[in-house]
Amino acid sequence: MTEPPDPDSHDEGGLLTRRGRRWLIVVCVLGVLVAVGYAAAQARSSSAGRGPAVAQGQVRLGPDSGEAVPDYLARLPATLPAPGERAPALVQLDRELTTDAAAALAGSASPAVEVVFRVPIPRVQTALRFETLPAGAPVAAALDTARQRAGHAAEADASRLTDRPAAVARAEAAAYAGPCACVVALVVSADRAGLEALAGTPGVRAVEAAPAGVTLPELALSPLLPEQATAATPLPDDGLVP
Repeated sequence: MTEPPDPDSHDEGGLLTRRGRRWLIVVCVLGVLVAVGYAAAQARSSSAGRGPAVAQGQVRLGPDSGEAVPDYLARLPATLPAPGERAPALVQLDRELTTDAAAALAGSASPAVEVVFRVPIPRVQTALRFETLPAGAPVAAALDTARQRAGHAAEADASRLTDRPAAVARAEAAAYAGPCACVVALVVSADRAGLEALAGTPGVRAVEAAPAGVTLPELALSPLLPEQATAATPLPDDGLVP
């Protein structure tokens, strides 16, 4: 009587048995897992002592969505850097300022590195426009040039949008065409003393600092708006567009 073929017998040409092939696959998978684990361990070792890595745009400055304004303001002093350290900080205003007024507020001890514009229109949601300022440039001139760039961005939005959003963008572009009270927040770089002085300046509503060593591209900005009195909730958008 003929015996049934052994499932683990050699294939034609002397290839590995099926059992051998299974073991070879297992060994290869284990080898890959070991290599991945070693690479991860090396990465952790190389970053030791530098603190946790921060992804671009991951360090949020500004209230969380829906956060109560008193709760947000109460937690800000704890964000200030240690004495002697400098850190970027979001300076949030209690009303929109002209570029000249914003430059005077920031001063030279805490140079502005980014500006947040917003055209205030009653009961109309307008865009937050973020503009980076060139290092070493006179702040007032840099802010005015940034205002013009914000106007160009609004014009571009008006050309590609339709209906109410297009009308809002056109109204923004018209406001940015000349000096306007449109600065709602600034990002400055300063030490603790400078940030404390800014926090006590009339017109400044809140100062929130990022951890020391964080760079501008790592920031995600969401400033508290002057109209947000009780919570960081969306503003009404049922008003007439000029």
